[in-house]
Amino acid sequence: MKIAIIDYRSGNLHSALKSFQVAASEFKNVSVKITSCHKEILAADRLVLPGVGSFSFCKSKLLENTDVYKALFELVIEKKKPFLGICVGMQLLATKGHEGQKNNTGLNWISGEVKKIGVKKSFKIPHMGWNSLHFNKFHPLFKGIHINDHFYFVHSYEFNVRSKEEVIATTNHGKKIVSGIAKDNIVGLQFHPEKSQIPGLKIIRNFIDWNPKMI
Repeated sequence: MKIAIIDYRSGNLHSALKSFQVAASEFKNVSVKITSCHKEILAADRLVLPGVGSFSFCKSKLLENTDVYKALFELVIEKKKPFLGICVGMQLLATKGHEGQKNNTGLNWISGEVKKIGVKKSFKIPHMGWNSLHFNKFHPLFKGIHINDHFYFVHSYEFNVRSKEEVIATTNHGKKIVSGIAKDNIVGLQFHPEKSQIPGLKIIRNFIDWNPKMI
């Protein structure tokens, strides 16, 4: 199995690579590689899209390499390969985003909008630090994860998902904030599993082991 972490000059690549390599070491014949080569992406069995920065900046960087975008579309949308978006990499799945530039179109792979988190002043924005998850439904990505496990967040914008059926987890920071989404072969996490120690590694292992056709 080949796992491609997409390099589009807007992601926490090295910590993601290290965490995925640690998780992959528990499986046979699994390799992990950071790549910006569309041919390597087309040869991958699983795809990971990290993201650090504003929605509009990350989107512009992703679309700069049209061959990479076309390869992603072919594998994720047409061939239904397992895909994981992390932080802004999850938000880019939305129909539209308002960070950096208003009404900026996203990939529109999961319907919804990315808007600034609106909470009382007693809750700091960005939402930064450790927080727990509340599970809307069972998903294989969260196998072995418990409500007392904590994950690392750092974000000022949230993904308002149009269909509640596509929300698999939320977190509480003055309100319910979507922290996990899923649709067919696509999953997204608002938090950083690569920075979330043992629980984060569990989620990465689950992604490596995940077969979307079994849901």
